Amino acid sequence: MSEHTRVHLVRHGEVYNPDGILYGRLPGFRLSDTGQAQAAAVADALADRDVVAVIASPLQRAQETAAPIAAAHNLTIDTDDNLIESLNVFEGKRVSPGDGVWRSPRFWWHLRNPISPSWGESYGQIATRMAAAVDKARARGAGHEVVCVSHQLPVWTVRQFLTGKRLWHDPRKRECEVGSVTTLVYDGDELVDVEYLVPARD
Repeated sequence: MSEHTRVHLVRHGEVYNPDGILYGRLPGFRLSDTGQAQAAAVADALADRDVVAVIASPLQRAQETAAPIAAAHNLTIDTDDNLIESLNVFEGKRVSPGDGVWRSPRFWWHLRNPISPSWGESYGQIATRMAAAVDKARARGAGHEVVCVSHQLPVWTVRQFLTGKRLWHDPRKRECEVGSVTTLVYDGDELVDVEYLVPARD
């Protein structure tokens, strides 16, 4: 048995999204061919690790990312709703600069407070539910390793929370690429290290 417990927070692979909308929690958004290759790369990177459970967000792209990881360890995928994408009022809309919702004054009210933020689920709410998911996974895999497949903002927010950093941030500076693995290393109940890997790139 390893002296440490590792919780691998995997961000799902690239999504097939030809219309360029913010898909959020909408159903039916699958991995692209690139996303499937990224999921396979994560599975290969973790194939020789002591993984005893694979847990995923209920959304299709997370389940598809988890599938090759679980298969590599002869495990079934468990689902934890706390790993789901954050709520966002712009879900289903185009949000690229210069087009979409930014051109409509009726949406500007939702942009009034980037610290909370005012356009969706608060950072505090995300941190609370994600920390609960991590704690449950850590207890389940004590002395071993567990994989949790989630989404960019939830993964980054819980990393900030657990390392004692402020939750509001510049989204452009998140270290959480598609197909990335953020590993929380625990000695007992204490978080002692955070590791980061992008298997399809590194």
